Amino acid sequence: MNLNKKRRLLMLLVLIFAVSAAAMPMTAFAEVPYWTNSKEKQGRLIWTQPAYTPVGMFGKDLTVPDKDKPGAVKASPLQNPKDLFIDKSDNIYVADTGNNRIVQFDASGKWIRYIQVTVNDKPLSKPEGVFVTDDGIVYIADTGNQRIVRVNKDGTVKAYGRPSSRFIPESFKYDPTRLVVDKRGFLYIAVLGGYQGLLQLDPEGNFQSFYGANATIFSPLDAMKRMLYTKEMYANEISKLPGAISSVAVDDDGFLYTTTSGQGIKSNQIKKLSIRGMNLLKSDTNVYGEVRRMDVKFATSGQVSPQLVDLAVDSNGNITAIDSSYNYINQYDANGNLLFFWAGPSSASATQLGLMKSPVAIDASSRNDLYLLDGQEGVVQMFRLSEFGQKVNEANKLTLAGRYEESEGPWREVLRLNANFSPAILGLAKAAYKQGNYEEARDLFKRAEDHKGFSNAFWQIRLNWFQKHFSLLATSALVLVIGLALFERLTRKTKWRYAWKHRKRSQNSAAVQFRHMFYMLKHPIDGFTALRYENKGSYWSAFAVLACAYAALLIMRLYTSFSFNMTDLHRFQMFSHFAQFALIWLGWVVSNYLVSSIYRGEGRFKDVFIGSAYALMPVILIGIPLAVISNMMTNSELAIYDFILNMMYLWAGLMFFWKVQSLQNYSVGETIVNLALSIVTFLILAVLLLVILGLSSDLKDFLNEVYQEVRLR
Repeated sequence: MNLNKKRRLLMLLVLIFAVSAAAMPMTAFAEVPYWTNSKEKQGRLIWTQPAYTPVGMFGKDLTVPDKDKPGAVKASPLQNPKDLFIDKSDNIYVADTGNNRIVQFDASGKWIRYIQVTVNDKPLSKPEGVFVTDDGIVYIADTGNQRIVRVNKDGTVKAYGRPSSRFIPESFKYDPTRLVVDKRGFLYIAVLGGYQGLLQLDPEGNFQSFYGANATIFSPLDAMKRMLYTKEMYANEISKLPGAISSVAVDDDGFLYTTTSGQGIKSNQIKKLSIRGMNLLKSDTNVYGEVRRMDVKFATSGQVSPQLVDLAVDSNGNITAIDSSYNYINQYDANGNLLFFWAGPSSASATQLGLMKSPVAIDASSRNDLYLLDGQEGVVQMFRLSEFGQKVNEANKLTLAGRYEESEGPWREVLRLNANFSPAILGLAKAAYKQGNYEEARDLFKRAEDHKGFSNAFWQIRLNWFQKHFSLLATSALVLVIGLALFERLTRKTKWRYAWKHRKRSQNSAAVQFRHMFYMLKHPIDGFTALRYENKGSYWSAFAVLACAYAALLIMRLYTSFSFNMTDLHRFQMFSHFAQFALIWLGWVVSNYLVSSIYRGEGRFKDVFIGSAYALMPVILIGIPLAVISNMMTNSELAIYDFILNMMYLWAGLMFFWKVQSLQNYSVGETIVNLALSIVTFLILAVLLLVILGLSSDLKDFLNEVYQEVRLR
């Protein structure tokens, strides 16, 4: 009996487990060897279901006839391939650089043919790029021979050598690596190290222009050198050149896209070019190439910046780029907003499906599946769009087309599968805004951390509120004005008004000091002088002002309207914020007192301490009201908000200036010198503090290691 009960209990548990497993949404996390992520606006990682799943690889099983054994074949796998292209029929072309040929496969990876041509008695030599037109014409970047080879459908060939033009500098090296051809037959060629941009040729190979060149990046140090160095000295510096274009692609609408890679290049690595060669992608930062913090921490190559070496544009307009630093695949929508990034480095001792050793090229098929070429492995990997990825693409395509109402259903399905997927929240916010559900849109925009969208939704809410209550507001304002005027007129000669005007003010020290704080705002020089010679300040009042100033800064940080507040509240730490405020303020007081003591100053430490606290009064008087008022403002009033905020900082800065001038009895010039020296002293103290903290940490680690060694022995 007991045995039967145990069996029934076991069967019940198995049944419950089976039902629970069936009820859980199926994910493909266990099906792929990598993580798939997205990011919120503030940079926090979002873990998602795989957008693409690896389904196979090919390229290692190629063969060629064995010349030594008639009728036999020998292995001829891809060797150091450099480029990959997929035509409109989903045929795949690989620039097999090491074997001096182009290899054509069908969509499933089955070999079709080798393209090995000879032009002017020269066979292909290290071809690094390939492009195929809709008419089936194959263009090859024959890098080793410094030419472009055109192979027509009938087998005839034509070569485009270095073009002749007075606009091409003699130092220009014509080593073509990638190319595309537009619908007019014009060629756009990326050359090795070509910082001038893409080389544009007409269908006959005549030079037209350089196209889409990158801007030269100048650091603040370079600007200082140009200002201080003579022309001869600056000429001896290493030339500052713009980054060279590493790859080029074209979409169905004829827009050209480029990638730029190289050390020091962190922004605008992806560009969508207009007919004039201007960048049309305008994301929040124009920084592409995603990376997880853990990968940066454990990077061993020392190359921490993503390097995007190739990209592809699918039929939805999504831009997919590969990163050679971390072996990631990064996918962005048509506006340059991140959708996903995934994959990673493969094991050094094995070939792993879905992971890479050296990604060099990528392209998308008509089904939006991705084909990625691994140069070190010599294989092409196939990534198929998952169900989750398809739903995201469907919803995002509707949103980008402005069909917000239609996108709501797909976005809700995406959000059901992944409640933290930020693009879905943003898509639903746009749909709600379009439908006039402004309160819902405002909340969703805030959740998606879209400040502009939040402001637009709040503007509509505010407009509707004013339209609804304008009559009441106008009437109330008119009644209030008339009431105040009558009150003033009727009570002007009453005794209580006279008594209040001539009331005896309290001489309590706390009350005197409180009144003096506001007196200083109107008469700062006299007010700070009174601190020194009339003892109208104390440490307790200074601490009270500091507490209020910190509270004002805290309120500004936490309660300013989301339209203007860029603080990431998820990462905000009150203790850290307080420590920063306290250390900066105390460091300033110490630095200013030390400099003033040496530089003929007359103020005591107490005067500097109290005066520096009182100088923060503008932050209290303006900061808190501004934080409150900001919640009734939108981005349309950003200029007003910035003006008030800057006036607050300027007023506080002037208060510090007058504080130093009055307490130390300086002239204007001496005050400026004192402030400059105080800032330098503060920076020196900050560096010393960092050094001491670093040495203390090392000493603690050393003592801990010694203790562990002694304890274990």
